[in-house]
Amino acid sequence: MRKTFLLITCAGTLLLMAAQTKPKPVPKKVMENGKKVYDTYCLPCHQQDGSGVPNMTPTLVKTNWVTGDKTKLVQVVLKGMKGVEVDGETYENVMAAHDYLTDQEIADVTTYIRNSFGNKASLITPAEVKGIRAKTK
Repeated sequence: MRKTFLLITCAGTLLLMAAQTKPKPVPKKVMENGKKVYDTYCLPCHQQDGSGVPNMTPTLVKTNWVTGDKTKLVQVVLKGMKGVEVDGETYENVMAAHDYLTDQEIADVTTYIRNSFGNKASLITPAEVKGIRAKTK
């Protein structure tokens, strides 16, 4: 009985530790390339600090839209969007589709925003973007 309790306690502790593991560091080159794409295509609307513009362009700062589901974020870049609620605020500006960007550029820029402006999230790979693009119409 005591061994079972000890085993369950150890397993629970290991699971808790695994859940708290931080994302792997993002390679410097990915961040540099992502910043270049961001500065070219995203900065005019989302601003230098990612804060967006009230009632027009959503913030990229510490929001689940950025740090959450990778597929949703990549689809927004690929398809664009109009009208969205982010953290209780509504934004009406139209975001154009950026489906002309390469898988590498989309992976780099989405990884960049997921790891800038106070965000910390896992990277997005070109292979993931390719798979999402293939399923996105």
